[in-house]
Amino acid sequence: MVSSWARRSGVGRTEAVAVSVPVAVMFAIGLWGLDRGGMWRDEAVTFQVARRSVPQIWQLLHSVDAVHGLYYLLMHVVLTAHPGEVALRLPSVCGAAATAGLVAALGVRLCGPRAGLWAGLLYAVTPMAGHFAQEGRSYALVAAGVAGATLLLVQAVRTGSWWAYGGTVAVSCLLHEFAVLVLLAHATTLALSRVPRRVWRGWGLAAGAVVLVLLPLALVSKEQSAQVAWLSAPGLDSVDRLLRAFAGPARLVLLPYLLLVALALCPPLGRRGELTPAAVALPLLVIPPAVLMGVSRFWPLYDERYVLYALAGAPLLAAAGAERLLGMVPRPAVNTLTGVLAIALVFVWQLPVLRQDRAPDRRPDNLAAVSATAGRELRPGDPVLFLPSIVRRSALAYPNGFRGVRDIALRKPGPVSGTLYGQETDPDELRRRLDGLDRVWVVAEPFALRPSWYPGSATERVKLTVVGEEFVPREEVVRKGVTLRLYVRKPPHPFTDWATE
Repeated sequence: MVSSWARRSGVGRTEAVAVSVPVAVMFAIGLWGLDRGGMWRDEAVTFQVARRSVPQIWQLLHSVDAVHGLYYLLMHVVLTAHPGEVALRLPSVCGAAATAGLVAALGVRLCGPRAGLWAGLLYAVTPMAGHFAQEGRSYALVAAGVAGATLLLVQAVRTGSWWAYGGTVAVSCLLHEFAVLVLLAHATTLALSRVPRRVWRGWGLAAGAVVLVLLPLALVSKEQSAQVAWLSAPGLDSVDRLLRAFAGPARLVLLPYLLLVALALCPPLGRRGELTPAAVALPLLVIPPAVLMGVSRFWPLYDERYVLYALAGAPLLAAAGAERLLGMVPRPAVNTLTGVLAIALVFVWQLPVLRQDRAPDRRPDNLAAVSATAGRELRPGDPVLFLPSIVRRSALAYPNGFRGVRDIALRKPGPVSGTLYGQETDPDELRRRLDGLDRVWVVAEPFALRPSWYPGSATERVKLTVVGEEFVPREEVVRKGVTLRLYVRKPPHPFTDWATE
């Protein structure tokens, strides 16, 4: 892509610099503090699944996480070469850097090299982009795929070749199926641009092919929808959080950002068939989040990370607005470097947010800390109950802290049973195993220790019943997101022996 721009000596070099600088900045921000010293629960799933064999991954996808299947296979290759937390997150760093470059490339195509440079840098310094650049999940790669597809859309409207566009959208959707909403955004772009029928025909064939490719995955994932049962219907607070995530959490950044976006939307539509910055960026920014939030009012599916790829529209609009603002000044005193310095000030202002985000405690949990705590408290041979079974993820991600302990409820490990956390024994067998114990460690989610919690699994109910009726707590250690509690068996009732004589 850059090489094609560089065919002409002068302008090509300018365009190449406009793209490569945001790539380098985003890559540096992504590498900064990449080894946080702990994975959280979602990253741990990636880590333990990707290290299974391909047949074991395939077996797992039939029951859970089909939506992440392609990503797991990709990470299987990465982690086979070098398992570790840095390698786990490095593809996301590369994806975020690629997205910054692609946003810059879109800005170059639609507004010119100066606006392209500003758009790419704005993307790179956005805390949301920096956050997901360091997540061992698929979202940064999906964002790169969607940004690439949007650039290919602009090219396809001019060239009439839709193969690369359709393939890129299809791969993005296979990495995460909610990327399919970008087709609605792109259709809106074509409608706003009033493109001729031949363009609609080419796009329609490509979009239809994407839907056909995605359909089997959508059918399988629908059967696994219980995995997102924890999501709730979004409200106005969700809109506000997403706005601040896209533009920046600080008011000093948010207000000028919104002003520039408004300026980009002020001019009327371009000539018939012309793809303007507003026609490309606004649907990308608005349509996927709005549609997913609308659907989630009735069937909760919305989470900010699922629409990370829509973030690309915000810096494109802000950069286009800055370019338009300069056009309104007779003799602008602002040049490319001045704009870069302004973005550098935005980065410095948001630096505390980026720094805090690199602390392990900024995630919902830190499984390395849980494992370290278990290593201090547990001894080889100690019996352990995970309540519920998903808490076993700490032992799967960081087994050293649980080395030598007896997992009382486990029947088959995850790789053998085709499950994420292993298959647990039946309730009667678990009772027999617990009957022979004088003490047991419970590693529990905080909600599992509340009296109001009633698990759907019979095995989980046996854990609660037996431990609650036959044991008493002796020690407790609490880490963020997990509680370790030692239970000892209740002493015999003083009248038991007399009554049975």
